[in-house]
Amino acid sequence: MSSSSCSLLSLRPEVVALKKTLDDFVENRVIPCEAEFAEHLSKRHGDDRFTMEAVPPCVERLKQEAKQLGLWNLFIPPRLMSHVPDEALKPQIPLSYREYGILCETMGRCPELAPMVCNCGAPDTGNMEVLMEFGTPAQKEKYLLPLLRGEIRSTFLMTEPDVSSSDPTNLSTTLKKRIVGGNVEYTLTGNKWWSTGAGDPRCRVAVVVARTDTSGSSNSNKHLAHTIVLVGLPHPGVKVKRALTVMGYDDAPYGHAQVELNAVSLNNDDLVLGEGSGFRVSQARLGPGRIHHCMRAIGMAARSYELMLQRAMERRAFGKYLWEHGGCQEMIADSASDVEAARLLTLSCASALDDVGPRIARDKIASIKVTVPELCYRVVDRSVQVHGGAGLSEDFPMAKFLAGLRSLRIADGPDAVHRRTLALLEIRKAKKRMQDELKRSRL
Repeated sequence: MSSSSCSLLSLRPEVVALKKTLDDFVENRVIPCEAEFAEHLSKRHGDDRFTMEAVPPCVERLKQEAKQLGLWNLFIPPRLMSHVPDEALKPQIPLSYREYGILCETMGRCPELAPMVCNCGAPDTGNMEVLMEFGTPAQKEKYLLPLLRGEIRSTFLMTEPDVSSSDPTNLSTTLKKRIVGGNVEYTLTGNKWWSTGAGDPRCRVAVVVARTDTSGSSNSNKHLAHTIVLVGLPHPGVKVKRALTVMGYDDAPYGHAQVELNAVSLNNDDLVLGEGSGFRVSQARLGPGRIHHCMRAIGMAARSYELMLQRAMERRAFGKYLWEHGGCQEMIADSASDVEAARLLTLSCASALDDVGPRIARDKIASIKVTVPELCYRVVDRSVQVHGGAGLSEDFPMAKFLAGLRSLRIADGPDAVHRRTLALLEIRKAKKRMQDELKRSRL
């Protein structure tokens, strides 16, 4: 039975068991470590928040537990399973995109810790998928295997501060090619930001999108103008200029950074799929990544909704429990509907990826990337309201959830770009229907 003909929420028996293991792990082992994680980081300030000493001990402890429980590398889709160079690093149960979506919601309940300790966190998952699908054997040996083992982390350098990066043809970081003694050499120069993970002391490779210098070339195809390169870190030509904050949060010890690329020397071995393949590789990476973001967002909303219900049943105001007030009842009802709508939209999209692949499912990807963060944000915002001042504090996760969900409406392409994509795809389908109807009427 195909994924399109079965319930979006159904799971194979073995995946049901896996989900129960993950649910128990996140609720009873990971979420209780949130306080330890925060306390450890609170003792560090400035640059000291991005050192190996800043990584809370609970992270490595939880990673080992996840491996032992079979919760490691769950993100790897069946289509890429044969590209994993070590059998021991494959998930014990290969999951479809839809099945992974259901489990990823659980990890999203603790977005700061759970994805990372299961080796399912951004940007590593996307970068590993790129290396699995397009990497050379040498690139896989050098970078993919350590990433799959959880020994190192990575960063993705695409967005730039000096151009409107929502249009990727604007990217200005250059990859200049020259021939030296019969050998091909490249020089990478540019300025990137919102480079998630670049400040992480465990980061050992940057996946960089650069404009290929085509001086003297007749090639004017803007979609063949960029190349993906791998830069091993640390590198003398790569400087983390500053850590960036997201609405006040620096997300240490991994965080986001502005990165300067100062005449970084590279060669053919550092290119992914060769010159001019940047758009193809980027789209292959970003499509599934956008789904993963939405899946985790639902976990944040679901946890916030549960906290809202608990608060409404425990707290009293004006002689009644909060849930007995009509305004609170409306917030509960709207939130229940928003969580379910977000979940089913995302799983429908994931099911389409299983059936037809990311390229054909572009309309569904664009739709959920716009809709799901908004639905989830509304749920978390209502939970803050029900909690009052406590909802704005560090005593509950909602304030940080709001920052993450608001940034998600910009990350991996702003809402306006995805709305434009969806509208153009819908117009294209409408035109085709009209043309088909016209042809039939002439028969």
